[in-house]
Amino acid sequence: MSAQPRILYCNCAYAQVVPKEVKEAVLKKLCESGLAFDAVADLCEMSARRDPSLKRLAEGGAVKIAACYPRAVKWLFHASKADLPADATEVLNMRVQSADEVGAALFNPELKPNLPAGEASQPTPAELPTSEVAAQMTNT
Repeated sequence: MSAQPRILYCNCAYAQVVPKEVKEAVLKKLCESGLAFDAVADLCEMSARRDPSLKRLAEGGAVKIAACYPRAVKWLFHASKADLPADATEVLNMRVQSADEVGAALFNPELKPNLPAGEASQPTPAELPTSEVAAQMTNT
C-alpha cells in the first residue's frame, strides 16, 4: 500500500480568485484533520518570484494541491522550472468545487492524477486572476 499523498494548500492571498468561504472551510477541515500539510500564501506570487520552494514541492513525490484550475497550477510550476509529475499530481479546484468536495478528495488516500497532458501552456484569461489579465494585456 502506498503512502498518503502530500497535501499542498494555496491560500490565494494576493490573487483572490478563490471564494473566501471555500478557502476558509477547506483550511479549517485540513487543520481539524490532524494530517500534515503544506500551506502557501499564493502559488501565483511564488511563481512570479520564481520561488525555489516550488521545485522542492514538485520533487517531493505524490501530491494533492488545493488551489485553482489544474492547467493554471501546472503552468505556475512550469514557469518556475519546477514541473509537477503528471502521474503523481491531483489538483483540486477551489474556484469551482465546494469545500466538501475538495475536503473529501484531499482526505481520500487514492490519488487521481488530473494534470492536463501535453506541454504546459499559459492559462486562459478566465483562469487567471484579474490583475494578471490586465498585466498581460499591457505586455502584449
